[in-house]
Amino acid sequence: MTIQYHIQLEEGDVGRYVLLPGDPGRCEKIAAFFDDPQKMAQNREYTTYTGMLLGEKVSVVSTGIGCPSAAIAVEELVKIGADTFIRVGTSGGMRPGTETGEIAVVTAAIRDEGATQHYLPLEFPAVADPAVVQALRQAAINLELPFRTGVSHSKDSFYGETE
Repeated sequence: MTIQYHIQLEEGDVGRYVLLPGDPGRCEKIAAFFDDPQKMAQNREYTTYTGMLLGEKVSVVSTGIGCPSAAIAVEELVKIGADTFIRVGTSGGMRPGTETGEIAVVTAAIRDEGATQHYLPLEFPAVADPAVVQALRQAAINLELPFRTGVSHSKDSFYGETE
């Protein structure tokens, strides 16, 4: 088996479902919700824990900041068997009426950054899998968490204008 260069993982180290926070410090906190979490690897901005959740093997892998490092993580994770990714973490809100603490269930993203343009033309939309969106919506409803669904805006400049 080939160990992936950046994430330092190989086939069998992760589940098909992967949560992707940016901050490596959030991985252990998220993994605490897994049954039998195991730290699998730590290299650069990529920290990985794998465990079981509701009978499924799942993982959490940090991606660092920005699309380029997230793209590296996702490409390498796909090579070792992962196929469903959920970005988790904080986000700025531009929608009027959005309250701090609301969950964003993103249905699509405006691709206003450089990394994804190396994979697809800018005109191709980034649309989330409808089944995953529905599962996230239902989970928020079941847990009685405040949430909004809608389109996100992905960009390279963290402090860029939002108005």
